[in-house]
Amino acid sequence: MAQKLTYNDQVINVGDTVAVHQEISEGKKIRIQVFEGIVIAIRNREINKTFTVRKIAGSGVGVEKIFPLMMPSIKKIEVKRRGEVKRSKLYYLRDKVGKAASRVKEKGFFQETKKPV
Repeated sequence: MAQKLTYNDQVINVGDTVAVHQEISEGKKIRIQVFEGIVIAIRNREINKTFTVRKIAGSGVGVEKIFPLMMPSIKKIEVKRRGEVKRSKLYYLRDKVGKAASRVKEKGFFQETKKPV
C-alpha cells in the first residue's frame, strides 16, 4: 500500500496530484508560488517528513521538488486528484515522456476529508 501523510487534517497519498502554495520572498516583496504535480514519494517520519512532487514543465522537461512537511513557507496544499497506485515510490514516472508521465489511474470517487465546523 502506498504511503500517506496528514497536513491540516487532510490526507495526502502517493499518486495524488497536488498544488503546493509556497511563500517566496523577493527582496521586500512576498508572493505565493504554486507548484502543481504528482506526489511520487514520501519519506521519513514525524517532523523530518518530506514529500517529492514532480511536474512536467512547459518544454516537456520533468521538474521535481522536495518539500519538508514542516516548512514554514508552505501555506497550503490542495489535492486536485486522487491517484490509485500500488507502490510507495513512483520513480518509474521519471522514465516516461509526455502524457504518459502524468498518467496515474484516478480513484473512482473523490471525497474531500474536511473537519465538520
